[in-house]
Amino acid sequence: MVKIKRIYEKLEEDDGYRILIDHLWPRGISKEKAKIDLWFKEISPSNELRQWFNHDPEKWLEFQKKYKEELKLKKEIVNELKEIIKKKKKVTLLYSAVDMKYNNAVALKKILGL
Repeated sequence: MVKIKRIYEKLEEDDGYRILIDHLWPRGISKEKAKIDLWFKEISPSNELRQWFNHDPEKWLEFQKKYKEELKLKKEIVNELKEIIKKKKKVTLLYSAVDMKYNNAVALKKILGL
Protein backbone atom coordinates (compact mmCIF):
# COMPACT_ATOMS: atom_id res chain seq x y z
CA MET A 1 0.00 0.00 0.00
CA VAL A 2 1.35 3.38 -1.02
CA LYS A 3 -0.15 6.64 0.10
CA ILE A 4 0.94 10.23 -0.27
CA LYS A 5 0.80 13.13 2.14
CA ARG A 6 2.35 16.45 2.96
CA ILE A 7 5.36 16.23 5.20
CA TYR A 8 3.75 18.87 7.44
CA GLU A 9 0.83 16.57 8.28
CA LYS A 10 0.78 14.69 11.56
CA LEU A 11 2.69 11.41 11.74
CA GLU A 12 0.29 8.46 11.84
CA GLU A 13 0.95 4.88 12.78
CA ASP A 14 -0.32 3.59 9.43
CA ASP A 15 2.18 5.77 7.51
CA GLY A 16 4.57 2.86 7.54
CA TYR A 17 7.90 3.60 5.89
CA ARG A 18 8.09 7.35 5.22
CA ILE A 19 9.96 8.52 2.11
CA LEU A 20 10.53 12.18 1.31
CA ILE A 21 10.59 12.49 -2.48
CA ASP A 22 11.38 16.20 -2.83
CA HIS A 23 14.73 17.41 -4.10
CA LEU A 24 14.88 20.27 -1.60
CA TRP A 25 14.43 19.92 2.15
CA PRO A 26 11.02 21.34 3.20
CA ARG A 27 11.06 24.75 4.83
CA GLY A 28 10.31 25.12 8.50
CA ILE A 29 10.56 21.47 9.51
CA SER A 30 13.45 19.83 11.31
CA LYS A 31 14.72 16.38 10.39
CA GLU A 32 13.65 15.17 13.83
CA LYS A 33 10.10 16.46 13.43
CA ALA A 34 9.80 15.14 9.86
CA LYS A 35 10.36 11.58 11.06
CA ILE A 36 11.34 10.27 7.66
CA ASP A 37 12.95 6.91 7.04
CA LEU A 38 14.50 7.90 3.73
CA TRP A 39 15.11 11.11 1.80
CA PHE A 40 14.99 9.83 -1.77
CA LYS A 41 15.65 13.08 -3.60
CA GLU A 42 17.06 11.25 -6.65
CA ILE A 43 13.51 10.32 -7.73
CA SER A 44 12.28 13.91 -7.71
CA PRO A 45 11.82 15.93 -10.91
CA SER A 46 14.80 17.90 -12.16
CA ASN A 47 15.17 21.48 -10.95
CA GLU A 48 14.41 22.69 -14.47
CA LEU A 49 11.18 20.71 -14.69
CA ARG A 50 10.11 21.63 -11.17
CA GLN A 51 10.68 25.33 -11.78
CA TRP A 52 8.97 25.23 -15.18
CA PHE A 53 5.89 23.51 -13.74
CA ASN A 54 5.61 25.74 -10.66
CA HIS A 55 2.38 23.90 -9.67
CA ASP A 56 0.47 25.48 -12.54
CA PRO A 57 -2.63 23.32 -13.17
CA GLU A 58 -2.55 24.28 -16.86
CA LYS A 59 0.87 22.62 -17.16
CA TRP A 60 -0.14 19.48 -15.22
CA LEU A 61 -0.52 17.06 -18.14
CA GLU A 62 2.70 18.23 -19.77
CA PHE A 63 4.51 18.05 -16.42
CA GLN A 64 3.47 14.41 -16.00
CA LYS A 65 4.71 13.54 -19.50
CA LYS A 66 8.05 15.26 -18.93
CA TYR A 67 8.47 13.70 -15.48
CA LYS A 68 7.73 10.27 -16.93
CA GLU A 69 10.45 10.85 -19.54
CA GLU A 70 12.91 11.83 -16.81
CA LEU A 71 12.05 8.68 -14.85
CA LYS A 72 12.80 6.53 -17.90
CA LEU A 73 16.38 7.72 -17.57
CA LYS A 74 16.42 6.75 -13.88
CA LYS A 75 15.43 3.06 -14.19
CA GLU A 76 17.78 1.96 -11.40
CA ILE A 77 16.34 4.55 -9.01
CA VAL A 78 12.75 3.68 -9.96
CA ASN A 79 13.49 -0.02 -9.41
CA GLU A 80 15.02 0.78 -6.03
CA LEU A 81 11.83 2.58 -4.98
CA LYS A 82 9.69 -0.33 -6.21
CA GLU A 83 11.82 -2.77 -4.20
CA ILE A 84 11.43 -0.68 -1.05
CA ILE A 85 7.66 -0.61 -1.55
CA LYS A 86 7.58 -4.37 -2.08
CA LYS A 87 9.63 -5.04 1.08
CA LYS A 88 7.99 -2.52 3.40
CA LYS A 89 4.34 -3.11 2.37
CA LYS A 90 3.15 0.22 3.85
CA VAL A 91 4.87 3.26 2.37
CA THR A 92 4.03 6.95 2.49
CA LEU A 93 5.52 9.23 -0.14
CA LEU A 94 6.02 12.64 1.42
CA TYR A 95 6.07 15.98 -0.38
CA SER A 96 6.11 19.59 0.77
CA ALA A 97 4.05 21.38 -1.91
CA VAL A 98 0.98 23.29 -0.75
CA ASP A 99 -1.01 22.06 -3.74
CA MET A 100 -2.38 18.64 -2.83
CA LYS A 101 -3.68 17.88 -6.32
CA TYR A 102 -0.83 18.98 -8.59
CA ASN A 103 2.51 17.88 -7.17
CA ASN A 104 5.34 15.44 -7.84
CA ALA A 105 4.04 12.81 -5.39
CA VAL A 106 0.67 12.57 -7.15
CA ALA A 107 2.46 12.38 -10.50
CA LEU A 108 4.97 9.77 -9.31
CA LYS A 109 2.29 7.51 -7.86
CA LYS A 110 0.30 7.71 -11.09
CA ILE A 111 3.30 7.25 -13.41
CA LEU A 112 4.51 4.17 -11.52
CA GLY A 113 1.02 2.73 -11.21
CA LEU A 114 1.18 2.58 -7.44
